[in-house]
Amino acid sequence: MFWLQIISNVFKVLRAGQTPRQVAAGFTLGSIAGFSPFLTLQGILLWFVILLFDVNLSAAILAFTLASLVAYLFDPAFHELGYMLLVNTEPLRPLWTWLYNAPLAPLTRFNNTVVMGGMVGGILLAPVIYLAMKKFVIAYRTHLGARIEKWKVYQIISKSSLVRWYQKVRDLAF
Repeated sequence: MFWLQIISNVFKVLRAGQTPRQVAAGFTLGSIAGFSPFLTLQGILLWFVILLFDVNLSAAILAFTLASLVAYLFDPAFHELGYMLLVNTEPLRPLWTWLYNAPLAPLTRFNNTVVMGGMVGGILLAPVIYLAMKKFVIAYRTHLGARIEKWKVYQIISKSSLVRWYQKVRDLAF
């Protein structure tokens, strides 16, 4: 039932509500959070940013979930990127030493190659994710939404007894 809620939220987000810019920004910030470990200082600060700014929270949660699932596939690339930044880039060594001795910086776990690579990789991918998601939301709202709602599969699923039962249970007030 959890997955039905996520799918329902995705279609609600894509159909209407906030602007494409807000949806894309939420998706981008959520993907950055998903590529880096959750229980780090930068992960917690990133969620504060998501909650503080006017971005779409459903898109951020969806992107976090998807990016967390996909991040394991990218771990070798994140490791290589983090290793390059932490070990092979000589001019940055004094910065890493200073950060390691700073009181709060070790809470970021920056000295882990996968953590460093995931965060930097997420930041590097952010402009691409933002632009692609913004274009996708605009295209969905202008062209794709009406076409998808005409598909027989969509109509069958949306009218199925399981979906109707789930909507009744969801709408109950406790």
